[in-house]
Amino acid sequence: MKVRTRFAPSPTGYLHVGGVRTALFSWLYARKHGGEFVLRVEDTDLERSTTESVNAILEGMTWLGLEYDEGPFYQTERFDRYNQVIDELLEQGHAYRCNCSRERLDSLREQQMQNKQKPRYDGHCRSREIDPSEPHVIRFKNPVEGSVVFDDMVRGRIVFQNNELDDLIIRRTDGAPTYNLTVVVDDDDMGITHVIRGDDHVNNTPRQINLLKAMGKELPRYAHVPMILGDDGARLSKRHGAVNVMQYRDEGFLPEALLNYLVRLGWSYEDREIFSVDEMVELFDVDAINRSASTFNTEKLLWINQQYIMASEPKHIARLMSVHMGHMDIDPTEGPDLVEVVSAQRERAKTLVELAHICAFYYRDFDTYNEKSAKKAFKEAAIAPLEAIKIKLGALQAWDRESIHAAMQSVVDEMEIGFGKLGMPLRLAVTGGAPSPDLDLTIYLVGKEASLRRIDQALATIQERIASAS
Repeated sequence: MKVRTRFAPSPTGYLHVGGVRTALFSWLYARKHGGEFVLRVEDTDLERSTTESVNAILEGMTWLGLEYDEGPFYQTERFDRYNQVIDELLEQGHAYRCNCSRERLDSLREQQMQNKQKPRYDGHCRSREIDPSEPHVIRFKNPVEGSVVFDDMVRGRIVFQNNELDDLIIRRTDGAPTYNLTVVVDDDDMGITHVIRGDDHVNNTPRQINLLKAMGKELPRYAHVPMILGDDGARLSKRHGAVNVMQYRDEGFLPEALLNYLVRLGWSYEDREIFSVDEMVELFDVDAINRSASTFNTEKLLWINQQYIMASEPKHIARLMSVHMGHMDIDPTEGPDLVEVVSAQRERAKTLVELAHICAFYYRDFDTYNEKSAKKAFKEAAIAPLEAIKIKLGALQAWDRESIHAAMQSVVDEMEIGFGKLGMPLRLAVTGGAPSPDLDLTIYLVGKEASLRRIDQALATIQERIASAS
């Protein structure tokens, strides 16, 4: 039997990290077992579903690289199929019409709660003949005896008593089919063999199993994944940070780093933290998912992101970072090679946004300096070394690291000063105080014209500081 999994988000909001982790687990399981991964959009909530949310889901899946083999399928395009199944259930005696008023249902619920009973429909219309022309809902005739037992791939054996389950509505008064019915029909029609989803769906599973049995269908295997908590112990929500997974892209996270972090939220392999996508596919197993909830930790995500920035090919990082340079109105073609700049700077940043900011000085001048550094470096004693290095750099025929380093060394030797007497003011002059690599590499990447221009600006700034102090 070929493994077929699915991810079935509702387009009532953005794709969030909890949904992404569910999609990732489903995707990994299918890929590991040579199976297929299906994307289904559960858009039957017509009031809350939006095209914007659908597009956000599709964009998020593309950015993350979670390619699907079939879909996206839209439930709103399958109403005829759902109604066909509902009509069959009616004909076979597995469903019935119910015209109980809202007042009766509210009164029943209130009475049950006063009696400390679990609120549930009492089957009032089970044996009544309801005129199809009057307003009504369709309810599934749930078994009243026995139990539903299934072996969850994460939680183990789970048992529900049928007398705790009520006759759920499978078609509303307006004719719209409900969630539990549409999911069951879709999973069966699409040949889904393994349903991997959040454990907030555990209570839906016995109802869906009973529906499948009434339809005479094979049951899929179920795996209910524990929820993700915020660092305050509450269920992860927008108050804990990013709601839309694309916000992580905008904040400078790599898609593979986010996937790596999410796969480790509830799953582990030995003591390893970093996994390539191929390694995730090879090593992932649903049986190894923890049963307890996981806590989202942004600092840990930042650490993993930094590991990826440092270990990835500079060309890959440059490609992803270029858009963030664009957001700063920097065209990375107008300056040093961005791949070289990334190679020089990538160990100094946790996100692509941070990396873009500390690389900005290579591409544009500045008129302010880190004040703490300026107090130390921009003193009268710095004027002579800066003037000397400006002359030597300006005279260079070859603009390379070796020549630049030799020029700096000759200034130090000729003036008989420690390297710091030149290095500190020169680095500040060229970078403005931004984090930077070896000074000869920094000056090489900034370029000859810009370096000389910035040394002139630094000399003028020092003169101004001396004048204002006197």
